[in-house]
Amino acid sequence: MKTRTFGNTDIEVTPVGLGTWAIGGWMWGGTDEAQSIDTIHAAIDQGIALVDTAPVYGFGRSEEIVGKALAGGRRDKVALATKVALNWDDDENVVRDARANRIQQEVEDSLRRLQTDTIDIYQIHWPDPATPMEETAKAMEKLLRDGKIRAIGVSNFTPEQMDEFRKFAPLHSLQPPYNLFERDIEDSILPYCRNTDLATITYGGLCRGLLSGKMSRNSRFEGDDLRNNDPKFQGDRFNQYLGAVDALDQYARDKFDKNVLALALRWLIDQPGVTTALWGARRPDQLKPISDIEGWSLSERDMEAIDDILTEFINDPVGPEFMAPPSRQD
Repeated sequence: MKTRTFGNTDIEVTPVGLGTWAIGGWMWGGTDEAQSIDTIHAAIDQGIALVDTAPVYGFGRSEEIVGKALAGGRRDKVALATKVALNWDDDENVVRDARANRIQQEVEDSLRRLQTDTIDIYQIHWPDPATPMEETAKAMEKLLRDGKIRAIGVSNFTPEQMDEFRKFAPLHSLQPPYNLFERDIEDSILPYCRNTDLATITYGGLCRGLLSGKMSRNSRFEGDDLRNNDPKFQGDRFNQYLGAVDALDQYARDKFDKNVLALALRWLIDQPGVTTALWGARRPDQLKPISDIEGWSLSERDMEAIDDILTEFINDPVGPEFMAPPSRQD
C-alpha cells in the first residue's frame, strides 16, 4: 500500500489505518486478546502503516493489546496514534478532562501500556469546555518538546476550537467522524483542514458496520453494544439505511465488480482532505477485503450517483452525536 505524508510532518502513513476501539471490548461486547493481536499482525502484514487506539477503549485494554502486538520488532513498521483527555471512574462513567495534570498522567500510562518511548500522533480525544484551551495546548506542546510525542492532534474539534488551540501550540492533525452516511464535516471542517495543511484521520468509515453489507433487518446487538443507542439502528431509520446499503452494493457490483464495503472505503480515501481512513477490525479475516480498494477510483459521476442513492433512500438522516461524552461541567 502506497504511503502518504501526514500533513506538515515527516510521518508516513497509509490511506487505510487500523482502528482498535472494538479490540478494547468496551461497548463492543468484550474482546479476545490472542485474536486481537493476530488482527494487528495481519493488518501490518497487509501493508497498513497506522494503528490508532485510545486509553478509553476498554479502559487501557486496547492500548495494552496494541503494545503486546507491536512488541518484538513491529513497532517501527507503523505510525502509532493514541488519544488523551477522557477520564473515567470505577463504574465506567466517562467525562472529558483535558487538564494539564491529566494529560501528563495519561501520556505516561499510555507509553507504558503501548511499550514504547514515543507516541507518533497524540490526540485530544474530545474538546473539554471546562478547561482553558491554553492549558490543554501548552501541556501538549510540552510533550512535543520533551520528545514523548511526534505530532499533536485533536479529535472532534470544530474549526473555531482548532483556531483557539493553535494560538498556544502547533497542531498537526484532526480526527473527525466521516463516512458515506455521516458527512457534516464536508461543510467547514474538511475545507479548514485542507486550507491549513492539517492531516486527517477519519473514524467510523463503515458506520458501526452498517456499510459492511453484512447486516439485515433481523440483526440484533447484545450487552453494551453502542449500536443499541445509535438512532441509525432503530425502527424505520434502520430500514432506510439498509435500503441504501443494498442499492450501494448493487451499484458497486454493476460498475466495479466490488461490494458496498469496498465502495465505502474507496469513497473515503478518494475525498480531498482525507489522509487516512480508519478500518476497525477484530478478526484477521475482516481485513481480507483491503485488496479490493486498491487499483481503482471513483469519478465525479460516480460520486453524484452515490449521492442520488442516499437521497432516494434516506429521508431521516442522523449523525454520530450520540457518541459524545459529557463534560465535567455537565
